[in-house]
Amino acid sequence: MASQSMEVVVKALEQQVLQSARVVEEQLDAKLEKLERMDEDDLERLKERRLEALKKAQKQKQEWISKGHGEYREIPSEKDFFADVKESKNVVCHFYGDSTFRCKILDKHLAVLAKKHLETKFIKVNVEKAPFLTERLRIKVLPTLALVKDGKTKDYVVGFTDLGNTDEFPTEMLEWRLGCSDIVNYSGNLLEPPTIVQKSGSKFTKVEKKTIRGKGYDSDSDSD
Repeated sequence: MASQSMEVVVKALEQQVLQSARVVEEQLDAKLEKLERMDEDDLERLKERRLEALKKAQKQKQEWISKGHGEYREIPSEKDFFADVKESKNVVCHFYGDSTFRCKILDKHLAVLAKKHLETKFIKVNVEKAPFLTERLRIKVLPTLALVKDGKTKDYVVGFTDLGNTDEFPTEMLEWRLGCSDIVNYSGNLLEPPTIVQKSGSKFTKVEKKTIRGKGYDSDSDSD
């Protein structure tokens, strides 16, 4: 009885596979037939549209680069921050402190993503040099990423909690988190974060918040 049931299941699966294969084959046949029906004028127009799209993409790339995209840099003053977020649609701003070592960890990942995602501007601000801005955006924990879209702060990444709560998170994890806020064009699955694989001989460090003495914000770091 069990063997008969198994045979029924196998046959059902085979039918599903065959049906899926037929659908794919029909779609390919339709595309090939469409290409065969295209005359020289159609092909020339298709070529022109693709060339125009490439030119438009190159122009957009040059515009982004002229506005400081493609590199991870520090903003010298609060005034520069407002000018930067005003001219770019997507901005990731890292609020950091010199004595918070997890800010340095974040720096490495942001430098990589800045080169990969030209559609987004990546900047950093020293909280000691930007007290008004830090207070206005309610930055209480270091490091904190302010995610700005169309000139408005849309979301925050506070510490490493959203990144696996460990110092060992991969750059892909941060990329995924930024993609969830639609600040970068993420090509992976937003419904599932990348898997964190522990490196051989490495030690995972769980993030514990610690108040910086005399400061109005916390440090997401084991050391002041």
